[in-house]
Amino acid sequence: MLSVHVNHLNRAVREVTGKTTTVHLNERIVAEAKALLSHTAWNIAEISHSLGYEYPTYFNNFFKKQTGIAPTSFRSESV
Repeated sequence: MLSVHVNHLNRAVREVTGKTTTVHLNERIVAEAKALLSHTAWNIAEISHSLGYEYPTYFNNFFKKQTGIAPTSFRSESV
């Protein structure tokens, strides 16, 4: 859609921000997940599916890897 090769875009983003596109995407997903965990009553499966994860286990593993804490623990601490 941008008429730019993906490698060029990735390189440009990294040069300007110092972060890879993957890091930017992961940060955005974690921010959205934290908001949903803090401000909705959705269960983990609903949140994981809304963020594009087919299986809640994948979301749990991703969230814990990125934040160091499980989604359920984050939710209980943010209350």
